[in-house]
Amino acid sequence: MSTNDYVKFVTQQFVRYIDKPKEERKQQRRQRKEERDSFVQRWFGVIPFAVMMWYRKKKE
Repeated sequence: MSTNDYVKFVTQQFVRYIDKPKEERKQQRRQRKEERDSFVQRWFGVIPFAVMMWYRKKKE
């Protein structure tokens, strides 16, 4: 991909984003944030997450 093609692509994506209503953009951001895995699971995987849940359950 040449530099010109890349600039054209980025410009198109930016214009699409700006053309959307503000509420729709906020809703999309909230939805992406909700779908994302938790910090521990994203960075360290399932095992530390399971240990953390086991520890919390044992503590109660």
